Order: sequence, then C-alpha cells, then structure tokens
Amino acid sequence: MQGKIVKLLYNAQDYVSGQQMSESLGVSRQAVNKAVKSLKDKGFKIKSVTRKGYLLEKFPTYLCEEAVKCHLNTKLIGKNIKVLQTVGSTNDYLKKLGSEGAPAGTVVIAREQTAGKGRLGRVWQSKKDENVSFSLLLRPDLPVSEIGSITPLSGLAMCRAINDFCMLDSRIKWPNDIIVGKKKLVGILTEISAEFDRVDYTVTGIGINVANTVFPEEIAHKATSILLETGRHIDINKFIATILNYLEQELVINHYSLGGQAVADYQKLCATIGRQVTFSRGNRNISGMAVSVNNSGELDVMLSNGTIATVNSGEVTVQGIY
Repeated sequence: MQGKIVKLLYNAQDYVSGQQMSESLGVSRQAVNKAVKSLKDKGFKIKSVTRKGYLLEKFPTYLCEEAVKCHLNTKLIGKNIKVLQTVGSTNDYLKKLGSEGAPAGTVVIAREQTAGKGRLGRVWQSKKDENVSFSLLLRPDLPVSEIGSITPLSGLAMCRAINDFCMLDSRIKWPNDIIVGKKKLVGILTEISAEFDRVDYTVTGIGINVANTVFPEEIAHKATSILLETGRHIDINKFIATILNYLEQELVINHYSLGGQAVADYQKLCATIGRQVTFSRGNRNISGMAVSVNNSGELDVMLSNGTIATVNSGEVTVQGIY
C-alpha cells in the first residue's frame, strides 16, 4: 500500500486528503495514516495540513523500493522489487529466489554488496551507497543456445540509460563492460539455470560505480564513476527506474534477441569495434581487428591472414582501453 500512496501523491503534485486516499485505496483512514508515517520513517518528506491532506515534497536520497516504482513505466521488469540494505551477492540472492519460483521481472537491488561476482571469478566490491548493485531475473522461453543475447542487450540498455539520464557518452566494451572514455563504469554478468536444453531462468547482475571518488590502487587507472564524470550526485531512485525502463525496451520488446535494429544500435555504441584486440584460444594469444558483433552477441575478429575468428567468451584485451 505504501507504494500506491507514493504514486498517488506523486501524480497529484498537490495536497490529497486522507479521505480521498482512503476511498481510492479501499482502506481505512487509520491505515492511510500508519502508511504515511512509515513512509516518513523511510525518508519521504510528506507534509500534513489539517483540512488539506498530504503533500509529497521530497523523495529519499537513498535507494527505496517505493521511490523506484514511482518512476517505472514497465509491464514486466521491476514490478516485483526488493531493496536490501546489504547482501553478499545480489546474483546469489536472486538465484535462490529464482529456484523458489520468483516471477520473471523480479529485481533485487542492494545499497551495499560485500561479495559480488564479476567475470572469470573476480570479486565486485561496493561500499554502501557508492555503487549500485542489482540483479534481474527473467524466464525466457528459449533454448540455452539462444540465450547469448541477454548480456549484449543489457549492455545496450545500460548505455542508453546512462547517456540519457547522466548526459554522458558511455560506450560498450565487448562483452560486458560499459566505459566512459577509457575507464570502466559498469560491469554485467549473466548466469543461467537450465533443465536439459531449456532455460529455467536467467539472472543478470549489474554493478554501477555511482558516487565513488577513489578506487583501489590496482584499478584506479581503469575505473570511473558517475560522480567523477559529471561532478554531481544523481537521483538514484529515478536513475534505477530509467535503467529498468530501458532494460524492458531492449530485452522484452526485442524478445531477448539481438537481431536487426538491435545489432545495428549495439555496434554504433560498441567501442571495441574498429580496434585491435587480443584473445586466448587454447594456449595461444591471438590478435586481430574487431570488425562486428553478430546476432548471437559474438565478436567477429579479422586476423592478419584475412580470415574471421568468432569470439564468444573469455578475456579480450582492447588496444587503447584495457
């Protein structure tokens, strides 16, 4: 009910009487008063005036489920949101919910993540409210062989959300990073649970450097944050809602497929294309020019002999980036 009250007050943009809310929500005035008090405790600034009612003046500055939902325009993604104060890994937390039957579109967001996972077994660490870590559960009716588009489509959505909301020129570093200039801003990791050849669910974890001002020495040369790039703090709840809106647009509307327009859009934003890259194959390091990304989300690399090598996983070093 608290979420409905926030939405009602936000859409009204003026005083709403307790009686109006009571009738609109089908609950007692006492229930309305109790819910408003709980919202105030969460950081919502709600003004109460006798004979006028309630006025929403300000959202919380920290992550809050009701505030995120207020800005959502989705039919699936984010309709079920859980905000955690702290968690080891949002991916692990959501995989447990997935195995217990959580619906598609469920999102878990953490203000602090203590044992997040990156690619190749790396740890993604985040301090409270410096980074945003969230995971999205989907249940696409697809064979395992067709699930490779989820990470690139998520990258495309992230890039568009960041560029729109933060007015930055972010780019995609294939396969799962978002960069600004030559520094990493976002990491993406998709994990799947499958039975035989059909996908049960996927969990895509996304970590964003939001308010970091310093980084550990070993990554300081290749990491950045929204605060460092823009010089300002953002409305984190509205930002997360913007991301979820774009994720629905790219994932659900494209039916989880990187085809046609989505491939063209991805390639325009992919900083890897047109650069020399090095990747591993067996025990060898191979170099070539990244020329395109195909419909399966794989990277096509032209080797020195003119042949095309397709890279679908593993570590890729991009000349001039990292």
